[in-house]
Amino acid sequence: MAKTGVLSSDPTVRAKAVELKKELQRLVRTIVDDDDYSIHAIDRAKDALCALRGLIMFNKRSSPATFKLREAVPCPEEFKCPLSNQLMRDPVILASGQTYDRPFIQKWLNAGNRTCPRTQQVLSHTILTPNHLIREMISQWCKSQGIELPNPVQCGREEGITEAECDRFFSLLDKLSAAVPEQKEAAKELRLLTKKVPSFRALFGESVDAITQLLTPLTRCNSQSGVHPDLQEDVITTLLNLSIHDSNKKLVAETPMVVPLLMEALRSGTIETRSNAAATLFTLSALDSNKVLIGKSGVLKPLIDLLDEGHPLTMKDVASAIFNLCIIHENKARAVRDGAVRVILKKIVDGVHVDELLAILAMLSTHQRAIEELGELGAVPCLLRIVRESNCERNKENCIAILHTVCLNDRTKWKALKEEEISYGTISKLAQDGTSRSKRKANGILERLRRAINITHTA
Repeated sequence: MAKTGVLSSDPTVRAKAVELKKELQRLVRTIVDDDDYSIHAIDRAKDALCALRGLIMFNKRSSPATFKLREAVPCPEEFKCPLSNQLMRDPVILASGQTYDRPFIQKWLNAGNRTCPRTQQVLSHTILTPNHLIREMISQWCKSQGIELPNPVQCGREEGITEAECDRFFSLLDKLSAAVPEQKEAAKELRLLTKKVPSFRALFGESVDAITQLLTPLTRCNSQSGVHPDLQEDVITTLLNLSIHDSNKKLVAETPMVVPLLMEALRSGTIETRSNAAATLFTLSALDSNKVLIGKSGVLKPLIDLLDEGHPLTMKDVASAIFNLCIIHENKARAVRDGAVRVILKKIVDGVHVDELLAILAMLSTHQRAIEELGELGAVPCLLRIVRESNCERNKENCIAILHTVCLNDRTKWKALKEEEISYGTISKLAQDGTSRSKRKANGILERLRRAINITHTA
C-alpha cells in the first residue's frame, strides 16, 4: 500500500499531485497501448514524473505560503536560455537565429562579444528581436503547469530606440547605395541623427555592416574628386559623431577604409571636412590600440601638412590629433620623420596655438632626432624667450623641459643658456617660482652649468 500523508500538508500541492498522476497515467497508457506514440509523449511523461517527485521532495521543507511550483516542475529544454539554463522571461532572437533570454544575451553583448555564444557565428548586427512565438509558448506552458509567468527583465539599451526608428535607420543605409541625390539626402539625415540622438550612434555599433554601408558613397568613386563635397562632409562628420560613442571607437577604427578615407579627407576635403576628419582621428585615438593602428597608416604626414597650412578652423583639431597619437613612442618617431618639429617650431615662433604646440614639442623632445633638429633650427632662444615672457606656467614648464633635454644632449647650447642666465636670471627665477616640475628641470640645468664652470676653472 502506498504511504499516505506524504503531500497532506498543503491542499494546493495535493491537488497538483493528483493532476500530475492523472496526466502520467494517460501518457503511460498512450505509450503502452499505442504503437504510433511520439517522442514528445515520452518527454511529457518524464516531465510529469519528475514534477511529481519534486513535489514530494520539496513539500516538507517549503511553507504553503511561499512554495513555488515552478521549482518542482522541470522546464522544457526549448524554453531554457542557453546562457543561464533557466526558463526564459524575455526571449529574443539574435542575428544568428538563436533565441536567448534578453538579460543574459545583452550582458554578453555589452562585454564586447560579437559572436553567437551557441554557434560562434560572427554577428552581422547585435539588434535583439523579441521572439513572440516562444514567449507565447512559454506562457501557455506556465499556465498548464499552474506557474505564474515571470515578468520580463528590462535590460536593453540605456537609451531606447523604437522599431520604427530601426526601420528608418536601415532605410537610410540602403539609400547610400542609390543615386547621388538619395545618397546626399540619406547622409545629411544620418549626420543630424547621430549628432542629436545618442541611441543612433549606438545603433551603428550594433551592426558591423552599418559603418561599411555609410562609407559606400566615398568608396564607390574611382577618385575622391568624384565625390560631391557636401556628401563627403556629411559622411566624414557622421564618422566623427559615431566615434564620440565610446563603444564605437574600436569598431570604427578597425573598419577597413575608415582611416584611408579620413586621410583622403585631410588632403582634399572642404575646410570643415578636413577639420572634422582631424577631430575624428583625435577621438578615435583615445584608445591605445587605435593609436597604433592609426599611426601605422601614415596619417601623421597629412595631419602635419594640414598643420603647416595653418587654417584657423583646422589648427586645434589637428594639434589635438597629433598630440594624442604621439603619446606612444613609435608615433613620435613617425611624426619627427614626417617633419613635425620644423612645422611646430615655426608656428610657435609665429605665436600660433603656442599652448597646444609646446605640449607636442615637449613630448617629441624625448626623441633623439627631434633634439638634433631643435638645435639645428635655433629653438633655444625662442624657448628661453617664452620662459622669460610668458604668464602661462604650463608653457614655461614645457619649455624648460625641452631645454633640459637639449642641455643634456647638446653641449654647444650651454653658452646660450649661460648668457640668458647672466642677463636675465630666467632659469634661476623658474627654479624658485615655477611648478614642481619646472623647478626640477631648471635646477638640473643650473647644476649642469655650474659643473661646466667648475670644470673650466679647474682646467
